[in-house]
Amino acid sequence: MRDGLGRLQSVLVLGGASDIALATVRALVADGTERVVLATREPARLAAEVDALRRLGAATVELMEFDAGELGGHEAFVERAFAAGDLDLVLVAFGVLGPAGRRQRDRGEALEVVRVNLVGAVSVILPVAARLERQGHGTLAVLTSVAGERARASNFVYGASKAGLDAFCQGLGDALAGSGVHVMVVRPGFVKTKMTAGRPAQPLATTPEAVAAATVEGLRARAHTVWVPTAMRWAMRGLRLLPRPVFRRLPI
Repeated sequence: MRDGLGRLQSVLVLGGASDIALATVRALVADGTERVVLATREPARLAAEVDALRRLGAATVELMEFDAGELGGHEAFVERAFAAGDLDLVLVAFGVLGPAGRRQRDRGEALEVVRVNLVGAVSVILPVAARLERQGHGTLAVLTSVAGERARASNFVYGASKAGLDAFCQGLGDALAGSGVHVMVVRPGFVKTKMTAGRPAQPLATTPEAVAAATVEGLRARAHTVWVPTAMRWAMRGLRLLPRPVFRRLPI
């Protein structure tokens, strides 16, 4: 449960090795979160992060193995994750960017992006939501992307996968209204991380720390949608209104 000041006491992070996830967890621990569970495909690689979080003040830091693509194991994973007690927050932060250019049209490449970003997310989010609903409280925060607002030729497969995830989570949040479970979608723009290394930065590019700060602020306010940076809300609104012939000529 949240403490008397409304601070989240426990968090489970799916995709716990991502730069955004780790920055968010550090911000949460600085804000008073005491128990952290980091779930990732290779948990042994996070030993240094575990030590760092403990130095920041986390009372308990646990590691779990989790693979978004292993759909058959998601329900059992969720039960294990909640076995030690209720969780105040589940942060879904995994995803793959996929190829750029013509390689996006490769069937295998495209299916892998959709399988991880959309199918894998839906597969684990549904049992998480059911478990949160059963405990009667908790927040589900999901990282989508502004790329899902209007798919661009440069990353239309990634954008499509994030558009589907965003719509799913918005609808899930509406379906869970009144249950005690809150759903929050975080829509970052281009974030300078190891996943985007080597790709040219886009306008309004941001950092993992900025996404983390906006996420924590959104959690405090119980927001349903968080844009990072805030100006992205208006930039994407403008892009959505552009006629297609104009949109196609943009270098984005």
